[in-house]
Amino acid sequence: MKSQRGGFVMGLIVGLLLGLAMALAVALYVTKAPVPFVNKVQQRTPEQDAAEAERNKNWDPNAPLANKPSARASAPAVAAPLPPPKASAVTEAPKSARDPAAILSGKESPPIAIAPQSAKPGVDPFIYFVQVGAFSKPEDAEQQRAKLAMLGYTAKVTEREQSGRTMYRVRLGPYQLRDEAESTQNKLQSGGETAALVRVER
Repeated sequence: MKSQRGGFVMGLIVGLLLGLAMALAVALYVTKAPVPFVNKVQQRTPEQDAAEAERNKNWDPNAPLANKPSARASAPAVAAPLPPPKASAVTEAPKSARDPAAILSGKESPPIAIAPQSAKPGVDPFIYFVQVGAFSKPEDAEQQRAKLAMLGYTAKVTEREQSGRTMYRVRLGPYQLRDEAESTQNKLQSGGETAALVRVER
């Protein structure tokens, strides 16, 4: 029994020593072995770095596009859209348009008269209002409307921005025919009121 115990203890000690020796050998191998793919990268010389820096100094990313015509320059010029029509006084100049083909070819042509879109044979293209004052205060506009109501007229107060200020307009209408609007205007003027004829495109 004593000899068996002695042999077991000796074998255990020898096994531990062999295991430590193998672990130490593996550790030394791992620490001294080169890291994979690190040493395979080609090292650059200082001369190559200096040459690349010199090339990058004068590099122009837009150089390949220098000989190409600009898309914006080759596009034909397009006229800016005209603003929508506004309410105007009684007299207005007839609308006109230019021939697009003549503009693109560089040859000007006489203006082409265009009738309003809503114009039909025998139908007035405008509706009419009779304006009886424009006030900066809503109280004044309401007072004028009440005065017209006492005279038998039904007026409306509308707001409009003008030169950064809100104006309150007192108007009668709309009238489908100009004769009706002019008749109302004449009646108001004969009664001492200031009345203006305003027409708006349908």
